[in-house]
Formats: sequence, structure tokens, C-alpha cells
Amino acid sequence: MQRHEARTLLTSMTKSESLLRHMRTVELVMEAYAIKFGEDHEKWAIAGLLHDADYEAFPERHPNVIVEKLQDLGEHEIAHAISAHYTHWNVPYDTVLDKALLACDEITGFIVACCQVRPDGIAALEPKSVLKKLKDKGFAAKVDRFEVSKGAELFGVEMSEHVAFIIDVLRKNREELGI
Repeated sequence: MQRHEARTLLTSMTKSESLLRHMRTVELVMEAYAIKFGEDHEKWAIAGLLHDADYEAFPERHPNVIVEKLQDLGEHEIAHAISAHYTHWNVPYDTVLDKALLACDEITGFIVACCQVRPDGIAALEPKSVLKKLKDKGFAAKVDRFEVSKGAELFGVEMSEHVAFIIDVLRKNREELGI
């Protein structure tokens, strides 16, 4: 699958600007991690881009609709990673791609939420501020803190370094992302 095909698939199911931005942020972070680890950056980016593609149109069936579409297209590794991007679904983490998507999804959304309450957005955001906000259960309350910590643990990254990496990726793309 090419990225332009993934975008077409995404926009056929998702219209929400905030959800599209979330998937774009995860796409960017996944691509950067793939490059860092010498993995297939297109595959990783597409997994990030499509991980919530069916959430808006089929919330009660998420992620099964996008997983089925990807399976039908022969994109089995991406489909499996998307099927495993939430620990409560009890899907095994077979590859580093599976672990990376879990590790990047919730925390990337949380970092964007941190940017939205700062007058300077991501410009001066530091990992210690994000880690402090993670302890505040009232802030971005829908972000599952267990998923954040379990994702980093499974991916084998130290949390402050993980947050710093994501901030750096998002900061490089702040104009496009509006953060």
C-alpha cells in the first residue's frame, strides 16, 4: 500500500479535523521511529495514519473495519498492529511495529493536548511538563495512563526519552499541525 492510497482510505471514513490531525501526528511519530530503528518507514507511517481510520464512522466496530480492509488488501502486518493498539483487546504484540503503535498512540495525543493549553504551543514544551501533566488525572482525562506506560514498557523506551522524541518530531511539524 502506498501512502496516498492510505490517505484515500482514511478520508473515506474520517471527516473530523481533530481525528485526522491525531492520525497525522501518530503517522509522523511512527515514521520517525521507523527511521531511527532502521525499519520500513512507509509501513510504520501507514500504520500510524490508519490506526483510528474507522473510529468515527464505526465506533462500535473499531478497529475491526479498518483491520478487515487492510487484511483484504494484503497488508497483514499493518492490520495486526492496528488490531493490537489497545492492550484491553488482548491481541499479542508480535512485532516491534505492534509495540511502537501502542507506545505512540495515546502519548502523542496527550502531548498535543498539552500543547493546546500552552500559549506558545509546542515551542517550549519540555518532557518534564508532559510527565507532570500525566500525573494529573483530571487533565486530558480520556487518555488512558495505563496504555501510555504499558506502551513504553513493551516498546522498551524510557518514558522521558520517549516524550522528548515525540515532542521533537511534532515540533518540526508544528506549523502543519497547528500546535
